[in-house]
Amino acid sequence: MLATYRTIQSDSIHETEIKKSRFICHLKRITSEAEAKEFINQIKKEHWKANHNCSAFVLGEQNEIQRSSDDGEPSGTAGVPMLEVLKKNTLINVCAVVTRYFGGTKLGAGGLIRAYSGAVANSIAETGIVEGRLQQEISVTIPYNHWGKLEKFLETQKIVVKDTLFTHEVTAICFVDEDQVANFEAQVTDLLSGQATFVAGETSYSEQLIEE
Repeated sequence: MLATYRTIQSDSIHETEIKKSRFICHLKRITSEAEAKEFINQIKKEHWKANHNCSAFVLGEQNEIQRSSDDGEPSGTAGVPMLEVLKKNTLINVCAVVTRYFGGTKLGAGGLIRAYSGAVANSIAETGIVEGRLQQEISVTIPYNHWGKLEKFLETQKIVVKDTLFTHEVTAICFVDEDQVANFEAQVTDLLSGQATFVAGETSYSEQLIEE
């Protein structure tokens, strides 16, 4: 499993107009090639009157699967530029379909490349990118007299605390990057002179919006 990954925050639709041609970019998070193809066909059916429905998608932890289609536009002016934008943003598991309604003015090869790549880039910026981090749930149990120290440490290190339980002791349920668990436990142990016990919980991805 990846320690981190980047993808779009959510599925979206974003439209731009260039010389009276409408470029409608549809973005979708995908989990399989079949899902990507189904999405592309869905957009084609929805916009069957459009001149072109060009597409590109990346799939897999290392983008093992990459596909693109110019759908009737001059070769290399739509699908590949769209794919390059997805790769430049280091996204995984995303499908982009750009629907074009021709406005009567030809854009030329360079203009088409800028239009299709720009449609995807603008849509990604509008939607937002999230970073998913593989994190381990760690329950840290300590005596009451050490809670102040631990609380300050967690705040300083920007450790996400899921919950805090106050019984005869204090238990903080924390989310820690999976590759930092050993370091986290060592730091807490040193900070509290060994007066802490740790219990590992589930491992899962948490996503945070990236401000760019």
